[in-house]
Amino acid sequence: MCIWKGWKKIKTRHENLVKLGLKTNKAWGYANTRKGYWRISNSPILSRTLTNKRLKEMGLTSILETYNLKHQFC
Repeated sequence: MCIWKGWKKIKTRHENLVKLGLKTNKAWGYANTRKGYWRISNSPILSRTLTNKRLKEMGLTSILETYNLKHQFC
């Protein structure tokens, strides 16, 4: 949700969705959506394009992995 909210303009959303491998027509459709940030963050398109692997490559850590590392000795 935070990444989607950071892409404030429609043009930015479109360009970033295309960079993530989405076709241009679908990217325009999702970039122009009027749905809220939380609703679009759970959409199938963002689930397929912004995967955990890509988020990890961007330097973001998974909350689940962090939790498991902190509590593995308990």
